Amino acid sequence: MELKITNEAKEQLQALNPDNRRYLRLYYDTEGCGCGVNGVPTLRWTDTRTDWDQGVDNEDFEVILHQQQAVFFEKSLRLEIVNGKLRLSSPNGVLNPVIPGSEVMKGDSA
Repeated sequence: MELKITNEAKEQLQALNPDNRRYLRLYYDTEGCGCGVNGVPTLRWTDTRTDWDQGVDNEDFEVILHQQQAVFFEKSLRLEIVNGKLRLSSPNGVLNPVIPGSEVMKGDSA
């Protein structure tokens, strides 16, 4: 799995990491969505890495993903800024059109 991050998105991610957390986690958030298969792909900074996490290829950050959540993400991902907001997409379409900065800074429930 690979995550390409545009320069503009990289700058915004760095600004959203004031505590200098080590990992950027791809995260499938199911909170408030009804069940485990309904959720929203997002990102969160964290210092926690578990034995269940796998690495995601990225040139800028140490990106991780829980193995059980990998099914919710495409093999090739892109993070960019659109209208001032982070957007996660794949060649097949948009996975999350607006990732709030507060979500990225929220931390992680590994």
